[in-house]
Amino acid sequence: MSDKEAFYSKLKERLDKTTKFPAEYLYKFIVPSTGNRINEIKELFKNASAKITTNASKTGKYISASIRVELTSSDEVISYYKSAEKIEGIISL
Repeated sequence: MSDKEAFYSKLKERLDKTTKFPAEYLYKFIVPSTGNRINEIKELFKNASAKITTNASKTGKYISASIRVELTSSDEVISYYKSAEKIEGIISL
């Protein structure tokens, strides 16, 4: 099992123990301000009625995004993380 698979397996286990779905989930990401990264994040959550707030870093090199979204299962939470991994330079917090 890869490190990523182990991480997602643990996350699913913790979510299933601690969260009663459907539930609001908070994602936090940091992306470089270059390119179209924030729009890629917004596109990822466009069909989820997500509340997205963004904030630029002091230097302007990075943008943080907080996404609140109602989800129905731990698998759905993990699915969004896996989709977000495809965004170049993204950091999940």
